Amino acid sequence: MSNREIPVIETARLRLRGYVAEDLAACAALWGDPEVTRYIMGKPLTGEEVWSRLLRHAGHWQWLGFGYWAVEEKSSGTFIGELGFVDYKRATEPAFIGVPELGYSLVARVHGNGYATEGLQAAVAWGDEHFKKSRTVCIVNPENGASLRVAEKCGYREYGRGKYKERPIVMLERG
Repeated sequence: MSNREIPVIETARLRLRGYVAEDLAACAALWGDPEVTRYIMGKPLTGEEVWSRLLRHAGHWQWLGFGYWAVEEKSSGTFIGELGFVDYKRATEPAFIGVPELGYSLVARVHGNGYATEGLQAAVAWGDEHFKKSRTVCIVNPENGASLRVAEKCGYREYGRGKYKERPIVMLERG
């Protein structure tokens, strides 16, 4: 196991940084919001589930050298979501195990402000450098048109459809 430093990335309006334990309450509010979770897992998460997510994010950086960043507004320092790359070893069909998967979720009050696109474009640029421009993927619920448009703005294109945990998904790739 190695001790890897999580890079801080800044855009015009956002700061992407590593999580700290004090992010738990804000992260629990994010994942406890039915509007945020409806297309992702279909139900809000409990505080225990959110804590497990945070630990899993830390583990990604430690073991794989990539993971999720906490996203905050630069102007206020307020936590507004998370985004980054993971390898959850998902049981999807077709499978993409071992391929970095881009993911993102922002608090509902900032939806529609271009923050997802801004943050993801910075993360994808980091990924291009880190992964040597190799393939990355993301999955999106086919009913989530806004998220599909964000993925497309970041260069992701549909390559298939499938299911994950009995929920339909659009599978997109880049690179």
